[in-house]
Amino acid sequence: MDREASNYMAHAPADHLHPQRSSVAQHAMRLAALRKELPRLQRLGSGLHHGLISAAAAVLAYLPAQALGLKQSFWAAITAIAVVQTEFRATQSTARDQFVGAAVGGVIGLGALLALGDGLPAYATALVLAMVICWVINIASASRLAGVTTTIIVLVPRVESPERMFAARILEVAWGVCVAVLLVWLAARLPPRMAQRAGGDGHVRGP
Repeated sequence: MDREASNYMAHAPADHLHPQRSSVAQHAMRLAALRKELPRLQRLGSGLHHGLISAAAAVLAYLPAQALGLKQSFWAAITAIAVVQTEFRATQSTARDQFVGAAVGGVIGLGALLALGDGLPAYATALVLAMVICWVINIASASRLAGVTTTIIVLVPRVESPERMFAARILEVAWGVCVAVLLVWLAARLPPRMAQRAGGDGHVRGP
């Protein structure tokens, strides 16, 4: 591992205290380094593939949410873009983080808002609590999104009731997650099937 990666690991908060998370982070950095060494044309193709799936997921997430009357349906599109990854398992993990983070942050933010009001002490308390809960349930990677969702619920000026705002955020995030996971799943499976039908290659198998 190069010096920059070593310095990152030395200063990564909390992760350096946990060997398993440290190992995962090392593998992720090595994978990122390998991707940088790919030929430019191959990186262009991968970027185009990722961009097309992200655009399709964003549009498909946005339009139905807007048609259902959700006033901030762009959150569904943002969620879909955040969830789409180049590998299906990575997409599943990101989808879990997005949904759990939104759910935890939404519940804690709503509870703090109803119980303590929308002052900064209530916001700070809710923010810490949302992140702690994500760590306690062993999904620490969702803690940042939980904090973001708490911030939206407590601090963003509201044109509707907090309960309705919370319900809308959960629906938008859930829909964006579902669309992204489905599209990445299809993108990972349709090409092998098409190749098998076109070429009859016995080594290409569907799921």
